[in-house]
Amino acid sequence: MKTETLEPRTIASEANPKVVSEAEWLVARRNLLTREKDLTRLRDEVSRHRRELPWVKVEKGYVFNGPEGKETLADLFAARSQLIVYHFMLGPGWREGCKSCSYLADHFDAANWHLPARDVTFVVVSRAPLSEIQAYQNRMGWRFKWLSSHDTDFNFDYHVSATEEEKMKRKMFYNYRTDELISDEMPGLSVFYKDEDGDVFHTYSTYGRGLDILVGTYNFLDLVPKGRDENPDFTMDWVRRHDEY
Repeated sequence: MKTETLEPRTIASEANPKVVSEAEWLVARRNLLTREKDLTRLRDEVSRHRRELPWVKVEKGYVFNGPEGKETLADLFAARSQLIVYHFMLGPGWREGCKSCSYLADHFDAANWHLPARDVTFVVVSRAPLSEIQAYQNRMGWRFKWLSSHDTDFNFDYHVSATEEEKMKRKMFYNYRTDELISDEMPGLSVFYKDEDGDVFHTYSTYGRGLDILVGTYNFLDLVPKGRDENPDFTMDWVRRHDEY
């Protein structure tokens, strides 16, 4: 299925940077390099603080339905001690998955070649029944492990699906605050650790623009003159599922 592609915006001539000599450009580039290095050091510092967050022991017994049958949260680690769960927006009865989550998911398989070498298992979880998940995954051609949390509280406990009470009030606790309900399903990522005794701990979750770091395409776009060139009122209105461009 094809979707009309939005016309890319042009850079207004008056907004273009001035054209300079190679020597002048080198001065400007070195100045920017200083700021890039500052950002790299800050990112390293933030990552260190993330690793130093306290943990919460997971007491509830979640059981997911996946391609290999029923699996508990502890089972999902496989032979590893660290688990990343991407909360994909695909609710029961949806015709297709969220296009923005699909944009992120296009990057997962490549990373998943390497994550197991660093003691990390990566999976995707949605609240839709497994049959609906598999139909969409087959359409998109993704290989990553994708499970259904349809009969569990998992999505509600990690605040990516609106409860019935939240839907009635039209307000949802998401990204660590209560705000207007945008959708019954929201995107997110959660990280867990399993110790030698088999106990599972929740170490981190992120939502909203905290997920930008997963999108390699954005890193490419940030390098070019137009940047992401997105509509500030709805940044992802240009995104299409990869079979719809």
